[in-house]
Amino acid sequence: MSWIYLDNNATTKIDPKVLDAMLPFLKESYGNASSMQHRIGREASQAVALARQQIAQKFDVKDSEILFNSGATEGINTVLRGIANAYAQKGKHMITCQTEHKAVLSTCAQLERSGIEITYLPVNQNGELDLQLLLDSIRPDTILVCIMAANNESGVMHPISTIANICQEKDVLFFCDATQWVGKQELNLKQIPIDILTFSAHKFHGPKGVGGLYIRRKRKPIQIPSLISGGQQENGLRGGTLNVPNIVGCGKALEIVDFHPQIQQYRDYLEEQIKLKIPQIIIHSEQAKRLDNTTFVAFRHIKATEIMTALPHVALASGSACTSGLLDPSHVLKAMGVSNDEAFASMRFSLSKFTTKAEVEQTVNDLAETVQRLRSASPIWQLYTAGLIN
Repeated sequence: MSWIYLDNNATTKIDPKVLDAMLPFLKESYGNASSMQHRIGREASQAVALARQQIAQKFDVKDSEILFNSGATEGINTVLRGIANAYAQKGKHMITCQTEHKAVLSTCAQLERSGIEITYLPVNQNGELDLQLLLDSIRPDTILVCIMAANNESGVMHPISTIANICQEKDVLFFCDATQWVGKQELNLKQIPIDILTFSAHKFHGPKGVGGLYIRRKRKPIQIPSLISGGQQENGLRGGTLNVPNIVGCGKALEIVDFHPQIQQYRDYLEEQIKLKIPQIIIHSEQAKRLDNTTFVAFRHIKATEIMTALPHVALASGSACTSGLLDPSHVLKAMGVSNDEAFASMRFSLSKFTTKAEVEQTVNDLAETVQRLRSASPIWQLYTAGLIN
């Protein structure tokens, strides 16, 4: 039975063109980008400059506004901790959302213990924010609003342009975790006044362990102290030898990003076929504006882990890859008001440009057979069919 990969919000397959761009810097041009005294050091430095330019052009920003790091988790820690420290004289209040990635929520919890006040905005049953509540939550001592562009579990896309304008009007910094957005949706940062943005290459067919920050150049520069001390790499924001091959891969991956209409077509087909062939399912956030590649489905009265165990040839997820080892239900679904039972019954399907329609059809057929088999052996399902539980 062939392997089917539908966990692209966790990580994506590296594009062969990206790997080809990286290989010379793992073999011949292996120099340190800070070693400008010799040829292969200069070659490495030029490769980093090119990657920075590729990303800046994609976002329509200045090269100097792009800074490389190990990915979004590092970027989130750098920004949240750095802003809390640098702007302590102005205020100690930040705003985020209950459905943010655990990298944000865990860091915010640590900041709270050091005296920062965090407002966690709720979402409705579709996972959407109340923008009036955001506006009302901004105070004179608010130093940062941190809202993700798109949710990694539900796929819900927040109106980041409107949020950016609200923050601009209130003179508050807006930090956007765009990890799931970049590579899936257009993003012109000249048109959307986001102040700080983070991204990871492995979400758009680049290598793991590399990503970056966009920090807008303003008349009054944004102050973010370095998280990692060392040399003066990345304008002093991040010490350490630059990971040249991965940076090259990150730049190439974003340069060749294209938006493939078949991804949404296959996602919609997947949902249609699941509705047709499997009773008692719920598509979370179905009425919300979602990423084209993402669907989060509850198969009622059966645990998602049981389904995934019975389908070892299909890569799926029951939530965020960063929290998959936890026994707690998805914090995203809980914030949306979903019951524990339905949260534990939920699986995420996330497609990519490499997903084929044949794979989607095979997945639905195998899924329908598996769900039927597991439910037929389930006492809970029998109670439901007998009308004894809802």
